Amino acid sequence: MKFSTRNCTAIITGASSGLGAEFARQLARDAQVLILVARRLDAMESVKAELLSLKADLKVELVVADLSTDAGRAALVSWVDHATVKPNLLINNAGLGDYGSFASASEDRLKRQIDVNVSALVLLSRALLPVLMQTAPAGILNVSSLASTLPMPDLAVYAASKSFVSSFSEALAIELEPHQIQVTYVCPGPTPTNFSKTAKRDDGTDTNRDGQGLLRIPASQVIAESLAALNSGKTCLFPGLGVSIAAPIFWHMPRSLLRWVLRRRHSQSKL
Repeated sequence: MKFSTRNCTAIITGASSGLGAEFARQLARDAQVLILVARRLDAMESVKAELLSLKADLKVELVVADLSTDAGRAALVSWVDHATVKPNLLINNAGLGDYGSFASASEDRLKRQIDVNVSALVLLSRALLPVLMQTAPAGILNVSSLASTLPMPDLAVYAASKSFVSSFSEALAIELEPHQIQVTYVCPGPTPTNFSKTAKRDDGTDTNRDGQGLLRIPASQVIAESLAALNSGKTCLFPGLGVSIAAPIFWHMPRSLLRWVLRRRHSQSKL
């Protein structure tokens, strides 16, 4: 199996800004069709205009859908069913976070995180799998996080949801290999996007950012490395030198030591 993004038809969720918009920019060079999915039509129209300025003959479709809802997911699947062009690449990029303690989190924010980070990714992958099998060699690129490698107090549900994404992607990669579908997941560290802004609560609750500077790389580098990993058949990617070093340390650190480090960091953030 050899999947390539050249001349691909790609669906990108969460494509109105951040990593999703950057996926679109970098895929524009090689893709034939880009299908952008997000809640905000005006933001997607701005991205579309930028893409067409990069490649005038690129076909860009916009699908307005709230993927945290059954209706939003159904709308996207229905659009694909009725479209004349069929995707051979699904990029599950949409994601939500929530800074603050679990005890003080609203039920709505908790549910939306799970609905977008887990349910949408799983259910869209399943719903679109028959199409990807028809267009194979095909690809699925799931955006996980460095947070998937460790529990994160004050970001507990987000980190747990990304741990799910990583585990799910590993299993899916094995299952779908015989069907000529490449599954790759990327685990970025802190990246300058709108994620932190939307993850803050209305009262301004934020997360401890000590040490993030050592792990932060621009979105353009995250996406360039992600697409290279997909094209080379790599299953897991930790983009950037700092993240690639931190991930195995977190994985292999004794749980007792990790708990001590996280407990100390958490208590200092409350001072």
